[in-house]
Amino acid sequence: MRPIRPGDRGPAVTEIRTVLTGLDLLAPTAAGADEFDPHTERAVRAFQQSRGLSVDGRVGAETWRALDAARWRLGARTLYHAVPEPLTGEDVRSLQERLLEMGYDVGRADAIYGVRTSRAVAQFQREVGLTPDGSCGPHTMNALRRLGRKVVGGRPQWLRESDAIRQSGPTLVGRTVVIDPGHGGTDPGVVVPDGSLRWTEADLVHDLASRLEGRLAAAGVRVQLTRGPSPEDCLPDVGRAELANSLGADVFISLHLDEHVNPEAEGVATYHYGTDNGVTSATGERLAGLVQREIVARTGLRDCRTHAKAWDLLRLTRMPAVRVEVGYLTSPADRARLVDPRFRDRVVEAVVAAVQRMYFPVERDVPTGSIDVSALRAVVAAGTVVD
Repeated sequence: MRPIRPGDRGPAVTEIRTVLTGLDLLAPTAAGADEFDPHTERAVRAFQQSRGLSVDGRVGAETWRALDAARWRLGARTLYHAVPEPLTGEDVRSLQERLLEMGYDVGRADAIYGVRTSRAVAQFQREVGLTPDGSCGPHTMNALRRLGRKVVGGRPQWLRESDAIRQSGPTLVGRTVVIDPGHGGTDPGVVVPDGSLRWTEADLVHDLASRLEGRLAAAGVRVQLTRGPSPEDCLPDVGRAELANSLGADVFISLHLDEHVNPEAEGVATYHYGTDNGVTSATGERLAGLVQREIVARTGLRDCRTHAKAWDLLRLTRMPAVRVEVGYLTSPADRARLVDPRFRDRVVEAVVAAVQRMYFPVERDVPTGSIDVSALRAVVAAGTVVD
């Protein structure tokens, strides 16, 4: 869909304003009810900020879906596992977060009432003496309101995910990694003319992804890219997440470049799934920190830190997932580095080292920048496994 912008009018704007008013982000008013005015833009920005979305004041497909989900409050309707179109909404996410706090395994709080959420609800119902039908109606809601947190002394999802990583062992051999070069096809991403040259984000991140594919494959990893160098169409983020899920990927890495009107803006930032109330993908958060530190240490890019976001790309993937903004293409300093193949090789080695470190037990982790990626290839070539 074409993003709805300030200055637009029509029924869609009226619907946006209605939702924002219901969330107490926009004062109710009859005047300009179908106009995307400055008050509406500020309310949209506040909504995007609270939901961990990109804050641009426009309503694109992702913000529209989040607004549609925000209509629902937990308890306003009965929730159940519907096939083939599952129920989605803010009420589902609230229920998932509540169950996670109580120690039940719903996976990621993705706002989708799927099989895993239904099973967690049924387990809760069984333990409190209700019929374990997996649906959340008035009786289940009353039971949830009566009970406090079940697990204390640590985040249960963190413990669950960390244990799964530990049990899988430290080796990369045989793992599946999906690499996502951002944009592509009809969407080139950031485009910057440079004299007689024209640099595009889509081309540069595909080159990065191809180099990363080679390094990981040499370390014994099964690698899948979400697109080729010149696709006809741009695969939406929802489709990229679905591809990674269908492949049963162990890790998902999305590569992007950033832009800003100020050419002084520069540096690398890494994003993982997380919401405004602290719910996060524990392993995704750890992977993001490792990727960020390795890239900064090996390339000298400015450290713009890690951040939690609820983008579809991170919310809908069922494995540790990160999105890396590897510098600003609009920064002359960053661009000079990014167009250098040797620099891109250093970025790739940093990501490989970070993925390897994620599988090391925390107590056996190694200092940032100390892993020799060529040694990982030598281990595979010799037919041995890191232990």
